[in-house]
Parts: sequence; C-alpha cells; structure tokens
Amino acid sequence: MDNVCDWRLQSDWYSPTRLHDSPVEYDFPIAYRKKLEDLTLDVEGRPFKMLVFRGSPKSSRTTQSPHMIDEMRSSDENILDHKPLRQFPKHESRILDAPNIKNDYYLNVMDWGKTNVLAVALGTRLYQWNVASSEVSLISKANIDDDYPASVAWSEDAKSIATGYRSSTIELYDAETLKRVRCLKGHRRRVGCITWNSHILTSGSCDRSIINHDVRAKNSLICNMKVHTHEVCGLKWSVTGNILASGGNDNVLYIWNACKMSSMHYVNRFNSHCAAVKALAWCPYNYDLLASGGGTNDGTLKLWNVQKGGTTSCDIPYHLPVPSLLLRYYSINLVLWVLSEQICGLIWNSHHKEILSGHGYGTECQNQICLWSYPSMSKIGQSTSHASRVLHLSQSPDGLTAVSAGADETLRFWEVFGPAQSTNSDVSYLKSLLSFKTSPMR
Repeated sequence: MDNVCDWRLQSDWYSPTRLHDSPVEYDFPIAYRKKLEDLTLDVEGRPFKMLVFRGSPKSSRTTQSPHMIDEMRSSDENILDHKPLRQFPKHESRILDAPNIKNDYYLNVMDWGKTNVLAVALGTRLYQWNVASSEVSLISKANIDDDYPASVAWSEDAKSIATGYRSSTIELYDAETLKRVRCLKGHRRRVGCITWNSHILTSGSCDRSIINHDVRAKNSLICNMKVHTHEVCGLKWSVTGNILASGGNDNVLYIWNACKMSSMHYVNRFNSHCAAVKALAWCPYNYDLLASGGGTNDGTLKLWNVQKGGTTSCDIPYHLPVPSLLLRYYSINLVLWVLSEQICGLIWNSHHKEILSGHGYGTECQNQICLWSYPSMSKIGQSTSHASRVLHLSQSPDGLTAVSAGADETLRFWEVFGPAQSTNSDVSYLKSLLSFKTSPMR
C-alpha cells in the first residue's frame, strides 16, 4: 500500500494536470507547512514574500489617473512659467560725450559693428570707438564746406564702413587702415540712410530714390528705384536678406523683394502712418515680422506681417494700463498708439520677446527709451536720462546692450537686453518631465 501511495505521489509531482478519482493526501515536511502558514497574501491573492517583478515603470504609469497626471503637468508648468520679472535698468552702464552730433531726425549717424566697435558721426567728423579698449579713432572729415556725414553703416563682416554724405556721395573705408577705398555716386542730394546686405549696399536719399550698389563691381549701380514722393529716411534689410523695407517722409512704408527690385515691383505699400517713417526693425526670431515707428504727428509703433499683404477693416481696440496708450489688433498687423510721441529708433531683443523704442518730441514718453513686452505690448520700463530727444539706437554684437544717442550730445549705454534666458539643470529637468507626461500613454 505504501508503495502505491509513493507511486501516485511521484506521478502527481511530475504530472500536475492529471486528474484523480479521489483526493490524495500529501505528507509535506513540518518546516514547509510552517512557511505556508506564515505566507501573507495581498488583496489580489498574490504573495508578498515571493520575489516577483511588480511591474515596469510603463505599466505603473498607465495605472495613474488621467486627472492626477493633468494636475502634475499643470504644477510643473506653473513652476516653469514663474520667471523673475524683467526690469529696465535704473542707470546707464556708461555715458560718453558726443559733441556736435546733428540734431536731425532724418539722419542715421550711429552703428555698432560685429567687432564691437561703435561708429558715430559728430558734426563733420566720423569716429570709431572700440568698446573693449575705449580707444577713439578719427575715420574721416568732410572736406567740402557745409558737408557732413548723414548716415553710417558697418558691413556685415565689419571689414568696411560706409558713410553717406550731405553732398550726395557715399564713401567706403577700410576698418583696419581707416583709409578710403571707394567713392560711390548716383544720388543727387543728401544720403540719409544706408544698409548692407552681404556685398550689396543700399542707400536712400533726399532725392527720393533708393539705389543698390554692388561694391565688388567697377560699375556698382545695380538698380535705382524711385517710388517715394519725399526723402527716404529709413532702410532695413530683413534677417534673411531677401526683403527690404523702406520708409519715407511721405509717410509710406514699402516692402521690396531682393529678386525683383525696380520701381514697378514693390511687394507691399503701407500708408497707415501719419508722419515720416524712419524707425524700422526686423524681428530676429520671426523673419516676416517688421516693426515701424512714425514721426511726431503719427507717434505709432506698428508691427507688420509682411507676407500677408495690406491692412483690413477689422479693428478691435484694447486699452492698456499706461495713460494715453491704445492698442489695436488687425488681422495682419499690430498697432501701438502712443499719442504725439515721435519714434526715432527701434531695436528687437534677441534674447527675450521684447522691443526697445527711442522717443523724441511728445508728452507721455518724450525723450525716453521704453522697453515693451511682445506680443502684449505692455511697458516693462523706461528711462528719462536724456535731457533732449533720443535720435538713434544701436545694439551690441552679443545683443545684450543698447546705446542711445541724444540731442543732449551724450551716448548712453544700457544693459537692457540681458541676461540670456536660463538653461539651468532644474528647468531642463522640469521640461523633461513635461515632455515625459505629454507623451502618448501606452
């Protein structure tokens, strides 16, 4: 009998699925029975004391409530959005004297080159100032009576300086030797604005014409466009170099395509300004966005999407908390009204979504430099240091500093655009968490 039970026990051990007509009693060792008695099961009947894999991070992630995940995501987003408020600096970082600078709205006599050298025209002389060494050098002096530099622009590689004169000529100087290398002609009156696009030098004049010069060619004049009915006082090539914006004393803003530049082939014509359009600035992160500022009788800052064309009749006003400011939102352009405020210069912040404006005659912002947040166009801060109107604005190569030239014959440097946005590990970690939680659940 014992032999039969042993055989059946061994048969069950190796054949666990075999059915028997009658139950079989197994005689397990006492130590094993004690182990079974001490074994605790969870609510799903699984033993806690067994070494089992309790689920991968992915499986455990799927068991969480979607509502809980939304709350986690929202809390992390709030942490990321909680950034220190941007402020306008209380004081200038440096002030330089600028004796004899021309108090003329229609001139453009200051530019900051990529080699960190500032060029500025003071009276009949053109100077350069090395920001790192504070060394000042005389570049040129007008040789003709009543002549003076009316516009200054560094080439993109900072190897050449172009200067437009009241006598209608444009002179090119070598940045190292400070020697004149070329004289360009074509205009008949004062050259008040110039801008570079690689080897193309574009100039605007009081004779109402815009000329493109290829400085590599012996016969440099490429095209001569004459659509403005008054002096051309603002010129700016886009960041990509394929679009040119021109503003004039006829209150009109023209948009040109680099491939089709002639008097009959402008891309857009905007005439909603009510005064001269001198201040022009292309957005560094949205290449189709152009900012333009009007003169005293206009006093508006307009933001244009140049790819969408003309204005529409859609006009919904929004009131800003600043007195005398009115914000209008068109389907293709944003307009900030600053009543009776002359806008002499505009600069975009390449590190934050902000724009800096320099003002002349007016009431609310007279002689001020104002920093605006984009796209809300709320004022971050302003400076009232200049005793007279702000004539020109320029930006350092690293995009952190702005310099303003005023009719009070001073140059003031502002650490207004920095520091760059934080990329510390905490923010990066939170961003990775957000990316992790917004990925599709499996």
